Amino acid sequence: MTDETSATDSGQAPAPVPTLSPEQPTSGRGGAARWVVSLVLASILGTLLFVAGYLAAGTSPRSAGCAAPAPAFAALCEAYDALKQQYVDKLDDTTLAEGAIRGLFEYGVKDPFSGYMSPKDYQNALGSLAGKFTGIGAEMAVKNTVDPTKLDACASLSDTCVLVVVAPLADSPAEKAGLLAGDIITAVDGASVNGTTLQDQVGKVRGESGTTVTLTVRRGDRIFDLKITRAEIIQREVTTRMLDGKIGYIALHAFSPASADQFHEALKKLLDDGATSIIFDLRDDPGGYIDAANRIASEFIGSGLIFSQESSGGEVKRWEAVSGGLYTDPHRPLIVLVNGGSASASEIVSAALKERDRATIIGQHTYGKNTVQVWTELQNKGGVRITISRWFTPDHNSVAPDGVQPQITIEVPDGTPPDKDLFLERAIQELSGPAATVSGLSMAA
Repeated sequence: MTDETSATDSGQAPAPVPTLSPEQPTSGRGGAARWVVSLVLASILGTLLFVAGYLAAGTSPRSAGCAAPAPAFAALCEAYDALKQQYVDKLDDTTLAEGAIRGLFEYGVKDPFSGYMSPKDYQNALGSLAGKFTGIGAEMAVKNTVDPTKLDACASLSDTCVLVVVAPLADSPAEKAGLLAGDIITAVDGASVNGTTLQDQVGKVRGESGTTVTLTVRRGDRIFDLKITRAEIIQREVTTRMLDGKIGYIALHAFSPASADQFHEALKKLLDDGATSIIFDLRDDPGGYIDAANRIASEFIGSGLIFSQESSGGEVKRWEAVSGGLYTDPHRPLIVLVNGGSASASEIVSAALKERDRATIIGQHTYGKNTVQVWTELQNKGGVRITISRWFTPDHNSVAPDGVQPQITIEVPDGTPPDKDLFLERAIQELSGPAATVSGLSMAA
């Protein structure tokens, strides 16, 4: 999850049907809900339904104040009635309902990528879907440091289940303050994150523009505080430039609803300007919409499978390349740069380009997230995020938990100046060598 996420759908909506736009919000109030499938880093790199709709006035065989949706929930209704009738202080139904919703996800689902967001957090998340929000600009997630495969054991944060930075967004306050991918956040404004959830901490980190938040960061053996001033974040999805030797460089910073069109236009300009080879930079891209991932991968793969999506009940959706790609000739050189901050939709693209023998992957292994979420708006204007499926590479491999492995690994020695880009230097070296005219996987290592 991020401090700039998305969400949606209502507790009264019919069963969700995933669409081609993964993170787009939907409204469940009055009318058919619009469902959206999300990969986020964080992303995250990203990561609550219970009985908010059932804690209304009503009757049940065992309770006078709560209508149980199923026999197993009768005890919940009894507990609700007991609290309302006996607790010494006045109780607020909204607070009780939100606590019940959170409890279902934290203790019942035990999936760090599924969760509940309060109305405030949910509305903040909706803003990020448009590429604009207020916060520090960092993709965050939960990581199990003992066994990365067992994220279901990380419903709440602890010394083992840590809050990790997937990636700071480009030109964000987080990046300018020095926050790095892989940093572990141990406290926010002096309060330990242990015992809370990812959503709790994302809500604390986000806030009004101009206000500050202090993160306690563990980086290797160092523990230190970073004071970051929140700001309105307007994401730049695509950046490009021409490098020596007619090499076109294109970086994608997020997979938003607009990113595929922006990427297409930016790639076209590079090719019109005479680029004969392409470096595609996905470093620190926390992901986003899976339909955007499919379209962007299709700029380089002309036909065939990009990835598959498998849901409960054995339902399988195949995502095939769409027509109109600008750089699909398999003999045109392509290099993709990745690192540990490349997550979710970034992994869909890089894995497809690697397994379809279309590109050489250079850098460090990616984050390792292969689940898909839908976001649903509730009647209280909060939202829930629910994992509905997993995606797999063209060869039906999972990137969780080890990520996409590069063919050429880049190690960055301690003390390397921040302006020295070893990843990009190696990519240029590959494209400038004698093997630069052949397909991706045939390039000299």
